[in-house]
This record gives sequence, structure tokens and C-alpha cells, in this order.
Amino acid sequence: MNIVPDTSVVIDGRVSEQIEADADAESAASGKGFAGATVIIPEAVVGELESQANDGRETGWEGLEELQRLVDLDEAGEIDVEYVGRRPDALEKRDAGEGEIDALIRDVAQKEDATLFTSDDVQAQVARSKGITVEYVEPRGRDVERLQIENFFDEGTMSLHLKVGARPMAKRGSIGDMHYQTIRDDVVTETEIKEYVADVEDGARSSPEGFVELDEPGMTIVQFRDFRIAIARPPFSDATEITAVRPIVKTDMDDYEHADELRERLTDHQRGVLIAGAPGAGKSTFAQAVAEFLTEADYAVKTMEKPRDLQVGPEITQYTALGGSMAKTADSLLMVRPDYTIYDEVRKTDDFEVFSDMRLAGVGMVGVVHATRAIDALQRLIGRVELGLIPQVVDTVIYIEAGEVHTVYDVTTEVKVPEGLMEEDLARPVILIRDFETGQPAYEIYTFNRQVVTVPLGENADGDSGPGKDSGVDRIAKQEIEREIRSIAHGHVEVDLKSPDTAVVWVEENDISQVIGKGGGRITDVENRLGIDIDVRTLDEKPASAGGNSGSSGGGGDGGAATGQPGEIVTPEITSRHVVVPMDGHAGDTVEVQADGEYLFTATVSRGGEIQISRAAPSPRRWSRPSTAARRSPWCRRNGERTASEASGFTGRTE
Repeated sequence: MNIVPDTSVVIDGRVSEQIEADADAESAASGKGFAGATVIIPEAVVGELESQANDGRETGWEGLEELQRLVDLDEAGEIDVEYVGRRPDALEKRDAGEGEIDALIRDVAQKEDATLFTSDDVQAQVARSKGITVEYVEPRGRDVERLQIENFFDEGTMSLHLKVGARPMAKRGSIGDMHYQTIRDDVVTETEIKEYVADVEDGARSSPEGFVELDEPGMTIVQFRDFRIAIARPPFSDATEITAVRPIVKTDMDDYEHADELRERLTDHQRGVLIAGAPGAGKSTFAQAVAEFLTEADYAVKTMEKPRDLQVGPEITQYTALGGSMAKTADSLLMVRPDYTIYDEVRKTDDFEVFSDMRLAGVGMVGVVHATRAIDALQRLIGRVELGLIPQVVDTVIYIEAGEVHTVYDVTTEVKVPEGLMEEDLARPVILIRDFETGQPAYEIYTFNRQVVTVPLGENADGDSGPGKDSGVDRIAKQEIEREIRSIAHGHVEVDLKSPDTAVVWVEENDISQVIGKGGGRITDVENRLGIDIDVRTLDEKPASAGGNSGSSGGGGDGGAATGQPGEIVTPEITSRHVVVPMDGHAGDTVEVQADGEYLFTATVSRGGEIQISRAAPSPRRWSRPSTAARRSPWCRRNGERTASEASGFTGRTE
């Protein structure tokens, strides 16, 4: 009798098992069974097993071990083993799932007039239709009551981490209070972990409660009951590792703060929601609670997960990537027309694009996002979704911390002047993020000089305000000014904000003329673009006390206090052509000129001990150069709300 086994029965070890079972006297005497048969192994089977083993897949190694057992039976005289046929090429190996290798195996069985031995139902049906004799056995299965790795879990264990050469570790505790700890002193051996891997993969294949979610070279992900098990192998990982994760708590909406308000918000119309939080914070647990609440509220709910690990009821269908693509899954779901879709997890650009497309198609979307702050979840949309569409895609952000709802943001769009800017002509569309509980603005997102900026407001800016610190708007203004000047200057650049609409820029001596430009034209262009007056000085003139923020000396009209010098009160002399500020004893010094405590300009005192300002200077917010200024003198600005003749007194402070 000639037998041709296919890959399925070789991997399961069914060939040697059948031979040993048929080796009794009755079967041998009757000439029936596999005992004494010629086992013809197609090279296509060998090639497929070798390919799987090279990819690090356990099935390949199991199949090769079965081939060795058949060789041992041949040497013992139980059977005859022959290898025939041709090896599959690279294209046929790649398309093994499409039946290319199965076709090669059937060709061998037909040519050798042999019985095809298989546990693949499709292979058996096709072979019979071609007139091939088939010996079919049911796929090996067993009722898996418990995986071996479950012995490491107790009721407080969220995840198990086993690696060859390392002691077993686990995360144990409660949501928000997890501890990564050693659970055994002895290290995990190669033999031990192979046994665990085989048990997991066998359980996933044979139990109706398990399935293989992902099987790539070096990585296999299995879902078994409520366990998500990742198996990593070299060369993808430096050693074989098993990571098993399970939820340790199941919640409903009543377990969370603002439950009633959130229920009302989710049901008044379909929303775009991002559930954000750090790993292990309880995001997926909250998403499961939202999914089951929406189902109870008469909404059709589906999930998109890769891998699938949300613990939801059977009335919620869980979808994964169709053909490896979530975009194809989304296309299919649009035909199903769910009211809400839970997307776990939204991480890559493709995920955000799919999430956005489905939301803009009118589907309520709830996405789970990794983020360390609530605002970070929204910022991950920037650059992936057109800025103006963000409030249409996401109108609610829920931040989870230690298993609790920590922050909820409402996201809307308004056309307004951004907080901290003054000019009405700077009005633009602004994404306004408000605290859901208080209604107070927390952040603004808008474009500033062709860049998208996120500005914290109110309490969110506390850590960046106060003496010696910049506000969010100040930081943005400084960054934009520095970026503009750096595009012109070649050397070092520093920026000091003096007030909401004035700044001092410090540059290298040899960059002064380049930054200012002929007749002040270049710096004027920068001012007009940014809507802020800029005083350009050399770094050599910068005092040691000058800071890089709005609390720096000279910024709030309290310049003297900033350096410990009270300043000098002087009375200017007004001639027909100039305003002359006497500064006896300060020839060559750089001074700030103020009127009634308000900063006007900075200048270098001439050799004659005075500062001259032309009365024919350009209109407010323009720049002129003092007629008596020395070569190293900076440009100076006239005050936009006061002329020199109207000033009752000037304060000149030496830096």
C-alpha cells in the first residue's frame, strides 16, 4: 500500500501514530492499515515545513520531528519511506495558503497511484474530485481546560512575562497600582518555554475558545479565552519570550465619575470620542464599559481590534484587520452600518485616517489611544487630519488615569483672536478645548505663521507662568521670532520678550546688518509678518541678568528693579528736528528709555553723553536709527502710544 501524507497530518504527528496503531498482528495479517506500507513523502511537504521552521514557526519544527520519526520506523523495518516530487519554488511557498503546495502533493499521489492521507477537508474534497483515493481523519482536537502558563496567574495578576534565561516576572496589583515583580527565583529554561509555547499553540488550534490572531516570522499572537498571548522568537527577539495579558476587572459606566453626563453625551447623537491614557491605565476596560452601555441603549455596536482582546458580550461583533488592512475592515463595516464602532487601538497614521473616514461618514467612533496627557491624544491627529476637520472627527476626549475618568474635554471650533494676541486682524479659526465639567477653556489650537501651535490656558499654564517663566503664548512668540531671525542670521540668536508686542533679539556682531537689512527693510518685513516690534542688539551688549522670558529686565516697566538699579530721571530737550535725552556720564553705555514706567526703546549713548531721536521718525511700530548713534548702536523704536513731546519724563537705565 502506498501512502502520501500531506502537511496537515505530518504536523499533527498522525502518520507515525497511525502506523504504530496498525502494527498489531491482525492488521498486519490482513494487509490492511499503514503497517508495512510505503510512505511516499512529497518534497513539497518537506519544503513547506522547512520554510515554516526557518520563519520560527513551531508547526515547521513539529513537522520535521514527525519526518524523523518516520525515518526511524523505516530503519526499524516497520515501513518504507521514499521522497519524491519537486520542491516548491519561492512563489509557491508564498502562495501556500492559496493551495499551490496542496496541488503539488495531489500530483504526487495521482502519479504514484497512492492513497492521500490528510486532515484538511478542502484538500480531501479536491482530491476526491480528481479521482484520488483519500484517507481522511478529523483534525486533531482536544478540550483544553487550562493552559500551563495559567499556573503563574492569581486573581491580581494582569500580565505574565516569561523569557529564556530570566526569572519569571508578572504585573500584579489593582488598576492604577500595578507592580512589576519577580514571581520565581529559578530562571526559565529553553526546554521549559518550548513546552509552554507548544501548549499555547496546540490549545489555540484545537480549542474552540482559542485562535491564532497573528502568525508572522518571529512573532505569534494567540487569543485564548480572555488571555492575549504574544510569543516572540529569535531573530525578532534576542531570546524566546512569552507575554500573556488578561483583564483583571470588568466595569460598567456607573463605576466612573461623570457617568450620567457621559451617557447623555454619547446618546444625544453619534460622537467622535478618544479614550486616552498610559499603558495599563484602564483605557480598554473603560472602552468595554462604553461598548456595553451603547448596546443596552439600543445602538448597533461593532469593534475594530488587532488583536481582538476587548471583553464584550456576544451581541457585539469583534472585527480584526481584513486581509491585514483596517481600511478594508472599515469598508466592510460601512456596509454593515453600525451606530458606533469601538476602534482599539488607534496608533499609526493609517489608523487615524481610517478613524477619520468612518467618523466623517457619520458613524459614531470611539478610539483608544496611548497618551500621557489628555491633550496629547488630540495632538496626535495634527498632521494626520486637516486641522479644521479635527472637531468634526473628535468632539470628546476622555482621559483615564488609574482606572478612573480623570479629565473630559469638549472640542469645538470658533473664529476668534487667539488668547494672548492683541490685534483684531489676527482673528482666525481656533480649536477650543474646554473642560467638560467646568466649561472653562483649557487649550487653544490654531495656525501661527504657517505652523500649528497648541497653547495651554488657565490652570494648564500655571506651571509655565509666574515670575521667571514664560506663558504658552510667550513660548510660541519666542520660537517664531527665533525661527525667523535664524533664517537670516548665521550665528547664535537669543530672544527676550519685553511685552506682548515688543521683543529684543540678540545676535552676533557680524549679523547685525544682515538681520536689519538696508534701511531696516528686512527687520520690518519680519515685524509685519509676526505683528510684533523687534529691537535688534548684539550678544556682546547682553547683560548677564537679561533673561529669555517676559519677566526679564525691562519687560514690565520695572527694569531698574530687575538689576537693582533705580534708574535716572531725566528731562528731554525738544528741538525742531530732534528729541535729545541727556545721559551725562554714560557715554558708550547701552540704556533702556522709559516714560512713566513704560518701555520705549533701547539705545547707545553717544560720545557727547546724549541720545538723539529724530522727530521725523516713521509712524508708530516702524523703525528709525538715531542720528547720533555709534556704529554699534542698535535700532530703536518709538512708542506707539506716546510721542517724545508728550512724554513728561524719561527714565534711562544703564545696562
